[in-house]
Amino acid sequence: MISRALLCAATVLATSLSFAQAKRAITIDDLDRFRDLSDLQCSPDGNWVAYAISEVDKAADKHVTQLAMVNTSSGESLRLTHGSESSSSPRWSPDGKYLSFTADRSPKDAKPQEKNEQVWLLDKRGGEARQLTHLKNFDIDEYEWSPDSTRLLLVLREKEPAEAADKANKSSAPKDDKDSEKPKPIVIDRYHFKEDIEGYLTSKRQHLYVYDIASGKLDQLTSGTFDEKNARWSPDSAKIAFVTNRDKDPDRSLRQQVFVVAAKAGATPQTIVAYDGGEGSKIAWSPDGKLIAYLQGSEGKYTAYNMNRLAVVPSTGGAPRILTSKLDRNVQAPEFSSDGKWVYAIESDDRLEYPIRVSVNDGSVERLVNERAVVSSYCSRQGKAAVLASDDARPEEIYALNGTKLRKLTQENDAVLSELRLAPTEDVSFTDPEGVEVHGLLTRPLDAPSGQKAPLLLRIHGGPNGQDAHEFDFARQLFAANGYAVLNINYRGSSGRGEQFQRAIFADWGNKEVADLLAGVDSVVKSGVADPDHLGIGGWSYGGILTDYTIATDTRFKGAISGAGSANQISMYGEDEYVLQYDNEIGPPWKNPDAWVKISYPFFKADRIKTPTLFMGGDKDFNVPIIGSEQMYQALKTLDIPTQLVVYPGEFHGFKRPSFLRDRYQRYLDWYAKWVKGSK
Repeated sequence: MISRALLCAATVLATSLSFAQAKRAITIDDLDRFRDLSDLQCSPDGNWVAYAISEVDKAADKHVTQLAMVNTSSGESLRLTHGSESSSSPRWSPDGKYLSFTADRSPKDAKPQEKNEQVWLLDKRGGEARQLTHLKNFDIDEYEWSPDSTRLLLVLREKEPAEAADKANKSSAPKDDKDSEKPKPIVIDRYHFKEDIEGYLTSKRQHLYVYDIASGKLDQLTSGTFDEKNARWSPDSAKIAFVTNRDKDPDRSLRQQVFVVAAKAGATPQTIVAYDGGEGSKIAWSPDGKLIAYLQGSEGKYTAYNMNRLAVVPSTGGAPRILTSKLDRNVQAPEFSSDGKWVYAIESDDRLEYPIRVSVNDGSVERLVNERAVVSSYCSRQGKAAVLASDDARPEEIYALNGTKLRKLTQENDAVLSELRLAPTEDVSFTDPEGVEVHGLLTRPLDAPSGQKAPLLLRIHGGPNGQDAHEFDFARQLFAANGYAVLNINYRGSSGRGEQFQRAIFADWGNKEVADLLAGVDSVVKSGVADPDHLGIGGWSYGGILTDYTIATDTRFKGAISGAGSANQISMYGEDEYVLQYDNEIGPPWKNPDAWVKISYPFFKADRIKTPTLFMGGDKDFNVPIIGSEQMYQALKTLDIPTQLVVYPGEFHGFKRPSFLRDRYQRYLDWYAKWVKGSK
């Protein structure tokens, strides 16, 4: 007779086996189920971490961001905001009484020009959120609590005058006045006059304001024809440090300056340090207020291949010290330790990102996490630290950092992951024709028979100053689930391998990168993983550009997908947002026409291309405008090469509409199935 205990154990075992067997491959439908975490914020006592969660509202066909917090000891998680509209930018008041956030909770019938994002407050003791600011004609770019919890530092961007005038006209005009509905002309006189998402740039600027919480008074601290950003309070709440460019024409300059200004109207900002290059990145005060940490970038002309180094400078001005001069890796997000002896930062290394601490005294660097992962964010309070981390098999979640070990706190994506079987990703390396060692990632097909060659997709990252790393990549897993091996290569120009590796392609696009990409494909084919008769290629942004370069160089690929790419680079001059890079790297077309023709070879030598190619992009993209895809589509259509152009209405460079994201993945699979696999 079987005992009740044994019967229960057998039932549990059978259920477990059944559950394990029920796991399945990832599908496009899973895309809407994953949640993206961001904006990690440790509470003043270190006991809680607030964060933002982005998830899909399928009915509204949009992403909605809400706020939550998790206990750093127990892992208890609480949702803080709800609803169909987004809430973002959580910030703890330094006294620990409140959690603030930004949201637009305007009435549903409000006109678009009447909608404004405001700062809201949640009392830690409970209750509904209350609106704190009542701003008009401003967008909030940044905000931060003063250390004494009495004021907010706001970085506000003026709305376009046309928008403000439009609002005034509509509020005062009779309802039947059709003139009030007419669009206003956009008048432009700037050198840098357009930017993705922002659109055409005219007079709107970012300036500093201080908002008194008790009285509701808003004081403007800075003004002028330049922008301020990355502003931080001093520890005594008396001053504010910020990054700006106050050259005669900031649009034409790559110079950055750190300023300090007293936190009161009418005060005169003082220059603390100025440097060439960089992107005006985040800064931090030491606890005693004597030092400011900042990120000094590469020489100005190398802006597209910038590598930040950590530096400190006296907060009253003086000689700066570069702490990571010997590191030869990019760092970001500096924060001082509570004792002021260290600066914490995130280091981008070869296929990895992890938190480090850098000695203020001698610049020595200590790595804090020894995982094969990407740590994108770090915060610490009262000796308790947390990170936002992802690896090949897990999307980003929040982890407590105990020593160098990670302890998982959130389970935002556990439900969907519990259903899936995922393909492993491994490191690969090879030598290119010039003898340079190049690194990448290889994801083998899910459940591929041992020894069987697989169709290979070479998927190329953008940037070029970016890298493919050990983080969860939905596309990588989707392709592997559909029988493809996926190769990601960190070609010359990529980050994570040092400044010279990044600069190697300066003013020489489509040359060394293509050599590296083809050498990687050769290596994987030689290893027996990839079927040389079934090769595909594709990428987005600079990955799309490199797709065009590669198929114009080599005809081995059976199918290609060029997303948000370009090939006739001279047509991008004045059409996209990179005029400063072009003038400094290639030179104006009328001064250096031969160089522009050289880097535009996929268009001018389009008759070399034999690969069926799908082109796609958003019609509102000012980063790599859709004209780049249209021209190549037209060229291949003229040449009778199988091609297709897909234009997504209303989308910028990075897509937002969930249905378009799903559609794009389906078209990826369909195009590769037809041309790479040869499926009907």
